Amino acid sequence: MILQDNTFRQIRDFIYEKCGIYVPDTKKYLIEKKIGARVQARNLGSFEDYLMLARSPQNADELPKLFDAVTTNETYFFREPQQFDVLLDTIVPALMEKRAVKELKVWSAACSSGEEPYTISMLMAEKKSQIRLEVLASDISEEILASARQAAYGSYAVRNIPPNMLQKYFKPNTWALELSPVVRAPVKFMNVNLIDDKKIRTIRDIDVIFCRNVLIYFDDKAKQKVVSNLYDSLRPGGYLFIGSSESLHNLTRAFKPVTYNKVVVYQKV
Repeated sequence: MILQDNTFRQIRDFIYEKCGIYVPDTKKYLIEKKIGARVQARNLGSFEDYLMLARSPQNADELPKLFDAVTTNETYFFREPQQFDVLLDTIVPALMEKRAVKELKVWSAACSSGEEPYTISMLMAEKKSQIRLEVLASDISEEILASARQAAYGSYAVRNIPPNMLQKYFKPNTWALELSPVVRAPVKFMNVNLIDDKKIRTIRDIDVIFCRNVLIYFDDKAKQKVVSNLYDSLRPGGYLFIGSSESLHNLTRAFKPVTYNKVVVYQKV
């Protein structure tokens, strides 16, 4: 099958309309490969047939499969560990200082297979604090969320976990390492499209949001929409972590950048 340029642009525009992810011309080959697999899975004859199917309201069940095909799920435990240090050593104490009820709500947006939210839960468990932790972990891919809920990981995902924590919080089974229920308990998973205003409105009073290495997949218009939605979900004074190579410069002035130990965090003002 050949993906014609015109059909590629239509598929790209449809993806952008539905989830805000922008696919540049240079990534046409990825669409051809990944959507081609969906064409075959649905026993269709062409990319044009697939686009017609995906657009049809009668085939709404295909949209999650389309999102699965175009999203990247590269992650692992303790990714960008300096940010977790700032969270635990600086931000959490600052948030709890003025709060009578010791509760912390964290949102891991675009959590992929769960390593990020589980890292946060694991580190909080290590602190042995009396803080009641809630971690909302969301992604647009239902397939990857199913994997995250299983909480079973291979050696690549856990390679950066300190040995004592690896031994404490994981147990081996026949093919992977299973995460302890103690770490899994505070984490709740939800399917969330970050440009879906209606869904985002159900997420409020969050203390800290991690949305790392996600904005790179959006153009400026979609980035502004996502960042605005995240802003609305935060409590006043709440914090947003993005990837260390990302920036909100020229996107919004609603957040105040603050720096702790060379780590830039964005605070809602």
